[in-house]
Amino acid sequence: MPELRRDPITGDWVIVASERAKRPSDFRSHSPGREEQGEAPCPFCPGNEAMTPPEIMAFRHPGSQRDGPGWWVRVVPNKYPALGIEGDLNKTGIGMYDWMNGVGAHEVIVETPEHGKQVAFLDNRQLEDVLWAYRARYLDLKKDPRLKYILIFRNYGRVAGASLSHPHSQLVATPIIPGVVAGELEGARRYAEYRDRCVFCDIVRQELDEGKRVVAENKHFVVVAPYASRTPFETWLLPKSHSASFAAIPAEEQTSFAVVLGETLRRLHLCLEDPPYNYTIHTAPCDTDEDGGFHWHLSISPRLTIAAGFEMGTGIYINVTPPEIAAEHLRATDPDGAAVAAGETSVGGEKGRA
Repeated sequence: MPELRRDPITGDWVIVASERAKRPSDFRSHSPGREEQGEAPCPFCPGNEAMTPPEIMAFRHPGSQRDGPGWWVRVVPNKYPALGIEGDLNKTGIGMYDWMNGVGAHEVIVETPEHGKQVAFLDNRQLEDVLWAYRARYLDLKKDPRLKYILIFRNYGRVAGASLSHPHSQLVATPIIPGVVAGELEGARRYAEYRDRCVFCDIVRQELDEGKRVVAENKHFVVVAPYASRTPFETWLLPKSHSASFAAIPAEEQTSFAVVLGETLRRLHLCLEDPPYNYTIHTAPCDTDEDGGFHWHLSISPRLTIAAGFEMGTGIYINVTPPEIAAEHLRATDPDGAAVAAGETSVGGEKGRA
């Protein structure tokens, strides 16, 4: 079973996944795109369902059989999980060190049966069904009292950590609140105590008023290049209405979320020529996700630069593209493939801000 070890200096937890143990030779560079060259069957393609663990859930055509073809979104356990669903935490101390069993969940959301289809180019209905699958798995796992946080994320491209090219995202549920999340929660709490307002709601208002870092918007969402972007072309999708948990949004906003996510990914694809990226959904912890102190959002980080010694030693990122410039380039990129008039953009059929 994996285990969790706590750093006694910083308080951060590390997962030691012994089942994934690698020899030194396993870390040597491999040719990029190896699995795209068709050297092995894809476990996520229809007809290869036996190559994955049994499915947890799927959106299927009537009459199709579980763990067989006929699905359009499929959720399975990760074959090599970072955390395991079975067992007790058994928190204990080993001298000065804190330790617990690596209890949690690690699932894969296969976003389409089409191997070569990029998620940026899924139709709105398909992408919305992916988001409904996220929500269903989040709400189910949230009932487990052992789990404190559920992270949903997507790695696109080998540089961003994707080992398979078939469109998929992942969910990892942890028995602790990760340090990055704890930092966001504490920052939001301090801001609310000082100003009696949500910091994310204030960001939405100010960015819409100023406009220079807004990439696009629709009725329910705004897309911005954040003021203190850590990396070039970092992008946030923020709901305009305050909500701590992404799973709490109504159906109409889920539709808007799918539209704005797809079009933002297409802008990045076209503007940056298909960059590798990671996206993550930032939501409140399981036991506080209705608390008004947090405001969920999705962040997209294209992997255009490499964090080096300075970033690793200080935690301070050097961003070579100001967010105002990044937003200008993304605004000028038509998500359907053509440049739009300067200062205008269209997301979900609505005119955005310049």
